[in-house]
Amino acid sequence: MGKLIELTAADGHRLAAYRADPAGKPRGAIVVIQEIFGVNSHIKEVADGFAADGYVAIAPAMFDRVQKNVDLGYTPPDIEKGRELRAKITLDFAMKDAEAAVKAAAPAGKIGIVGYCWGGFVAWMASARVPGLAAAVPYYGGGILDNTDIQPPLRREGRDDPGRRREEARREAPEAADLPLPGGSRLQLRSPRVVSRAFGQAGAGAHASVSAKAPRLSRRAARGESGLSAPRHRAAAARGAACRRRL
Repeated sequence: MGKLIELTAADGHRLAAYRADPAGKPRGAIVVIQEIFGVNSHIKEVADGFAADGYVAIAPAMFDRVQKNVDLGYTPPDIEKGRELRAKITLDFAMKDAEAAVKAAAPAGKIGIVGYCWGGFVAWMASARVPGLAAAVPYYGGGILDNTDIQPPLRREGRDDPGRRREEARREAPEAADLPLPGGSRLQLRSPRVVSRAFGQAGAGAHASVSAKAPRLSRRAARGESGLSAPRHRAAAARGAACRRRL
């Protein structure tokens, strides 16, 4: 469904991106920020899913600054390689590349951003640093609580995520939390207890094998649907609706 395009960041850097367009008039646009595995088949599938739901979806190749055409799987060597590449991408670089995607998506209308793992952290920071965003949904982004001086988007975490230090995951993803933020705003957080890594994803192979009881389609969260059985998780759907209302 999608195609590769080229974006140009504010500093002149050119990067690839995967773009998927809806069949009819767009309902808005969603920028999809990768994990440490590059714009692989899973990220393309997520973008295609958003397009099928009526949104322009753009997934920028965030590692292009250090290596082109990164498309990793989920084996231990892939994870090691992904972490090596991620370490070379500064926050400034990430914000510039995310902004390039937002600008490319602007003609479609209101724009949201969703990110996974490292991409979740990027989406969190972009919600405050990248102009033009109407909504942001970061998934299990490490380091978020070290950067809470921003307005809160919808955030999703897994308390039993084996990909993160258990104490960090539980500190950042308690079963329920209502955290004060500067300026009088608050971060409301809910996390299904059964959830581990990749709970917002479909098609991530073994990386998602631990999350059978959790939401399978990230695009449903960004549209305001929980992906979990009703009525138990209607509250999660309502929280997700905050993002949908803004698009």
